[in-house]
Amino acid sequence: MSNRQTRTDVILIGAGIMSATLGALLKELAPDWDITVIERRSGAAEESSNEWNNAGTGHSSLCELNYTVEKSDGSVDISKAVKVNEEFQVSRQFWSYLVERKLIRNPRDFVVPVPHMSFVQGEKDVSFLKRRFDALSVNPLFQGMEYTDDPAKLAEWIPLMMKDRAKNEPIAATRSEAGTDVNFGALTRLLFDHLKSKNVDIKFRHDVKDIKRTSDGGWELKVRNVDDGTVERRTAKFVFIGGGGGSLHLLQKSGIPEGKGIGGFPVSGLFMVCQKPEVVAQHQAKVYGKAPVGAPPMSVPHLDTRVIDNKDSLLFGPFAGFSPKFLKFGSMFDLVTSIKMHNLVTMMAAGVKNVPLTTYLIKQVLLSKEKRMDALREFVPNARSEDWDLLVAGQRVQIIKDTSAGKGTLQFGTEVISAADGSIAALLGASPGASTAVSVMLEVLNKCFPQQIKTWEPKLKEMIPSYGVPLLKNPELIQEILASTERTLGLNESQPLKAVRRTVS
Repeated sequence: MSNRQTRTDVILIGAGIMSATLGALLKELAPDWDITVIERRSGAAEESSNEWNNAGTGHSSLCELNYTVEKSDGSVDISKAVKVNEEFQVSRQFWSYLVERKLIRNPRDFVVPVPHMSFVQGEKDVSFLKRRFDALSVNPLFQGMEYTDDPAKLAEWIPLMMKDRAKNEPIAATRSEAGTDVNFGALTRLLFDHLKSKNVDIKFRHDVKDIKRTSDGGWELKVRNVDDGTVERRTAKFVFIGGGGGSLHLLQKSGIPEGKGIGGFPVSGLFMVCQKPEVVAQHQAKVYGKAPVGAPPMSVPHLDTRVIDNKDSLLFGPFAGFSPKFLKFGSMFDLVTSIKMHNLVTMMAAGVKNVPLTTYLIKQVLLSKEKRMDALREFVPNARSEDWDLLVAGQRVQIIKDTSAGKGTLQFGTEVISAADGSIAALLGASPGASTAVSVMLEVLNKCFPQQIKTWEPKLKEMIPSYGVPLLKNPELIQEILASTERTLGLNESQPLKAVRRTVS
């Protein structure tokens, strides 16, 4: 045991994409501030941000059908799709700023162009997709989107999916060449390399055991060295809890009233992965379908082109699973220990309200490989079991809270919980997650640094030209941003996808 106490301006808990993004923003806005990062694992991006633990989709609503809702009159509400797309444009702008100033290099190491597609079967869903396309395609954020129900055209776009497909059911797809695949693990590691060069103190293999208020309004953290068991006290004026599924426990330890009454429900993700060159070569797109009835939004099925560790792959899924762990490398007691007196009723209400979800998860857990292959064959009719293996991806913890919709409402978005004085903030939830990291961290800055934000505004506009500007009212700015970020990030490369992506490490 050590009584050593270290003071700093900012402590970031967790070495994932969110802490990396917030740290990079703060180093541009307040370069003199001392920042410390505390991570229990041995390196950055080993949990949710790791490239094997997420789908790597640059979520911009180009393919995700769950971001567009059919209303009772048959029209399609695209408001959420527009919001997610705008947030992804913010991320692209900040990444471009970092690349232009050589603060991070080789953007093709973390972002590459991959067509985004939506794929449906049956008259009802084909009709919905056409109406969705009509609503989105007139919006400047979705320019260039294509629609077809012609099997010959579909065979050009997705040859692997069309081979040996029965011709007796209506099918259709939309396609956007503006889509991207993002290696969030590589991006996170690049950002931490940058932060290290800026003298940010990064403590791997250190675990935060407790958080409590100090008399001056700051925070004291009890931090344990995982390797030798020594404990030290670290104090900071501001703490950000970006520990993925582990954030809920740390938020509860802080004792802030804003964290009361909130629970979490863990959902595991599994993918089928294929690395057979003759199969992988037939598919170059991210193709999203519709989620089964009763499935959570994160379980929307999709077939993705990926290149990870210099290997070409196809990933299909995700299949939902259940584990009481809140992190992939977490404890089997995570769910039980998150239940407190202040959220007990909320958690019980969630259990009663979400019986269909529980039933769905139980069925998913019990699926055999052949049953998962049957789901894959909805996308790839001639898929062979011997070509595909099961991959366990990351854990996601969905927020449970009391809302206007009632007690124990399961939330499927991302939410920032902060103290009234802005001295501590935690990020809970997962979707659409890393793609909107910059927008979410701007929300943290606005909530937690209201005195500084006005002073920071010129720098924020330099980093993110659309900062404070409603994009849909400025179509010229949309065109400028799309063109400039595409150029800076190398997304306008004319080389074949596979050739471009060979640089990924």
